[in-house]
Amino acid sequence: MTEALNSIRGIAVTCRICGNREGNKSYLAREMLFGTREEFAYFQCASCGCLQIAEIPSDLARHYRSDYVSFKPSVEKRFASRFRNFFRVRRYRFAVLGEGTLGRLLHALAPRENLHRLSLAGLRRDSRVLDVGCGSGELLYTLRTLGMTNLLGVDAFIERDITYPNGLTIRKGTIDDVAGEWDCIILSRTLEHIPDQHATLRSVAARLAPGGTSLVTIPLVSSQAWEHYRTNWFALDAPRHLYLHSVKSFHLAAGKADLGIEHAVYTSDDRQFRGSELYLRDIPFLAGPPQSRAIFTRAQIRAWRRKAAELNAESRGDQAMFCLKKRPTTGTPLPRAQFPHDRGQA
Repeated sequence: MTEALNSIRGIAVTCRICGNREGNKSYLAREMLFGTREEFAYFQCASCGCLQIAEIPSDLARHYRSDYVSFKPSVEKRFASRFRNFFRVRRYRFAVLGEGTLGRLLHALAPRENLHRLSLAGLRRDSRVLDVGCGSGELLYTLRTLGMTNLLGVDAFIERDITYPNGLTIRKGTIDDVAGEWDCIILSRTLEHIPDQHATLRSVAARLAPGGTSLVTIPLVSSQAWEHYRTNWFALDAPRHLYLHSVKSFHLAAGKADLGIEHAVYTSDDRQFRGSELYLRDIPFLAGPPQSRAIFTRAQIRAWRRKAAELNAESRGDQAMFCLKKRPTTGTPLPRAQFPHDRGQA
């Protein structure tokens, strides 16, 4: 038995989401994104289902290396070609804002689902958008090219503030360093990294403008991937992911901040299988993709993509985007949202 797991064996650990102390089950997870294989104790709450790290590391920044995926500043290169930008911007503008006949056609031919999901917030060109935990700001940079200017990003783990030539600013900091009201607050694969879930969601509620929407994308422990892979589950990502919510635990956390879940869109992809299968073979993910071409066949990857789509349709995928409004939580999130542009409301 390792020291990390022994530290919580026999101790009535308390769930930081619902306060339950009874029947919580402990696990031991390794750092496998970079492959340090350092071990960390986790436990899953027997009441709300949230899987959470037993002890939050005091040196979290150490686990976010400069080559961490969200820090890679590749976005400017993608918009370097004027010719490609002419079509790309129109396709993206329709995906997000519902504008343009040419954009509608281009998006139908080559949809960008991650951008299209933003339309659930009813964004306009003058919408005030705050992206929390945005890394190098790739999403906001894209929105800036669409003519949106009221944009701000914050990330606690970037080395310093970033100012792009197009005027976009990314600040080193947290949501508590930001003032004002925002029409849309985005936490995309961010909340799971934050030690105090309740305080963060209260900060979101306090900064949402009347009628505003928060779009929160998180990995979900109430998924087929966790049930099958357990501590080899790719999205566990010890120790950076401090909380892996269940649908129930996220409802509870949002409700305590007076945020209501309007609906959920399941967004998992084949990485839940590719990454987890690499970890089963003791291969770090960042060393894995080149090797995975030899390990996994194209047929396997295609099958995993189909399986991911099936699980999303069944609300069993390992990641979902929740749309939150300022009101008490009621009911259950819908497995599918109705996108405004798909209803002919562009």
